[in-house]
Amino acid sequence: MALSYESTRGGEKGVTSSQAILKGLAKDGGLFMPTEIPALDLPIRELAGLSYQETAYRIMRLFLTDFTEEELKNCIAKAYDEKFDTEEIAPLTKAEGAYFLELYHGNTIAFKDMALSILPHLMTTAAKKNHVDHQIVILTATSGDTGKAALAGFADVPGTKIIVFYPKGGVSRVQELQMRTQKGDNTSVVAIHGNFDDAQTGVKKLLADKELEQEMGEAGFQFSSANSINIGRLVPQIVYYVYAYAKLLENGEIAEGEEINVTVPTGNFGNILAAYFAKRMGLPIKTLICASNENKVLYDFFATGTYDRNREFVLTNSPSMDILISSNLERLIYLSTGCDAKATGELMKELSSQGSYHVTEQMRAFMSDFVGGFATEEEDEAEIRRIFEDTGYLVDTHTGVAAAVYHQYQEKTGDETKTVIASTASPFKFSHSVMEAIKGKDAVEGKDEFEIVDALSSLAAVPVPKAVEEIRTAPIRHNLECDVDGMKDMVKGILKI
Repeated sequence: MALSYESTRGGEKGVTSSQAILKGLAKDGGLFMPTEIPALDLPIRELAGLSYQETAYRIMRLFLTDFTEEELKNCIAKAYDEKFDTEEIAPLTKAEGAYFLELYHGNTIAFKDMALSILPHLMTTAAKKNHVDHQIVILTATSGDTGKAALAGFADVPGTKIIVFYPKGGVSRVQELQMRTQKGDNTSVVAIHGNFDDAQTGVKKLLADKELEQEMGEAGFQFSSANSINIGRLVPQIVYYVYAYAKLLENGEIAEGEEINVTVPTGNFGNILAAYFAKRMGLPIKTLICASNENKVLYDFFATGTYDRNREFVLTNSPSMDILISSNLERLIYLSTGCDAKATGELMKELSSQGSYHVTEQMRAFMSDFVGGFATEEEDEAEIRRIFEDTGYLVDTHTGVAAAVYHQYQEKTGDETKTVIASTASPFKFSHSVMEAIKGKDAVEGKDEFEIVDALSSLAAVPVPKAVEEIRTAPIRHNLECDVDGMKDMVKGILKI
């Protein structure tokens, strides 16, 4: 049965999945949502033993109903291939009594690869299906990981260009080098003088700019987005939670139907929302533990029912979570209103004009599957050090936040439910912070990034990932910078319009 999509703010209805992927953002500024979240159409025991690619097809075909079997399988085969350094694509490692779901084995060593490896193929297939003759311009804001993963995914893909904005000084050195050394004649990278929220807000404004849309159309271009606001990013993320559960079942770690908890370090809310979608599809997930760093806007929201971005923006050692406007939360808000687009739109207007909104008790009750927690930098560092000293297992700064919050939750509730922790990046992506957490400031003082990378590799007896080796000597190819209010002119300059 065909599933259609509609805007969370009511301005568009009856949109196919391929059209939603192409558009990225609805015309009214809302996010596309399926008219229903489909149920798993086979028993979970039948998923146990399937490959990642087979699992991906079983899940994604339920959401992307206007893609043919051949089209979807072709996209999946191109996405989940030898660019991943493990055959399993998303292996599970048991440590500290939890199961770390390693989502960083793609070619940019972060979880964004899991969706951004397939999005270019979904998008170019969608363009053909919808007879698009314009060149698609992917416009993306990044807090560090999305940018590189999107650049790698779209580099030299025919019929596309990609422009990535990132906050200057707001990403790790490895993240910055990964972006600034990116090859591809269709790639552009711009450092903005501001934080991630400035970049994300700027991109959303450009995507909704009607005057710019007309100018672009006349020049033969149309915008789309690779940010997690795109439903083509969210759907592939559901897959790895289903795959993780099936693996636990296959390995005898859980019984069929046994509930698990899922802990996710999150800033923009997309990764944990995907786990929630999996739960709504019928996956036995009990509690979704939403882990924040010191920019704890989501923790405060789940604790109080008030979303308030009016606070100091903190730069932390987990920069991909340094976010105060969690875009994907709008999708959960929409569901919690009973899919009331008018009510959702009003709350988003309040967020835009006042910087905050408050949800009803009924909406809070709807969201009771979620529990918020946060970890300070000190708690994050202590967790990274403790896990390594106790088990020899190395985690990055974002996974450290998740592990710390998981243990806080466990101590507070006594809940012993088996738990999957989303491990969202390779520790080598944040080697400076990880080494400092394990060995102290003296271990990193006066050393450059790659000396620290080598020392960390030696300490943990883990090889340096190929993605880090590649940027060690790669030439810088991107040097563009602009102020936030110069983003539009920058885009027009890059596109020569």
